[in-house]
Amino acid sequence: MTEKMCMVVSEGTFDKAMMPLIMGTTAAATGTEVHVFYTFFGTKLVTKKANPKLPGMWRLFTGMFVKKMKGVGIGNYNEFMKQAMDLGVNFYACSTTMNLMGVKESDLLPGVKVLGAASFLKLASESKTTLFIG
Repeated sequence: MTEKMCMVVSEGTFDKAMMPLIMGTTAAATGTEVHVFYTFFGTKLVTKKANPKLPGMWRLFTGMFVKKMKGVGIGNYNEFMKQAMDLGVNFYACSTTMNLMGVKESDLLPGVKVLGAASFLKLASESKTTLFIG
């Protein structure tokens, strides 16, 4: 039986965007089934227009931080998201949040599924690890 790992992402800042990708790709590379559920302000991270920034005053240094990451071999957000999808990480946008924030299914990145909270809770109940980011 494959181990499952679930994550809930509720904020849309750069740091919150990268955490599930780092954790998710690492877990997927070791054979764990990974499910990431984006809700509230995290939902914008799985849209085609996603361009996360560092929080607060650090926002101004996002570009510099991305360059520093590249210098140590860490890809940018879009590259990391593609890598995670290629590794089989499952991404979900909360259906209730989508309605609340006016996000359409056509706004989502290819491969992101729409899921309700009840269905995600079922996945989480079967998971060995559940993390909350945000």
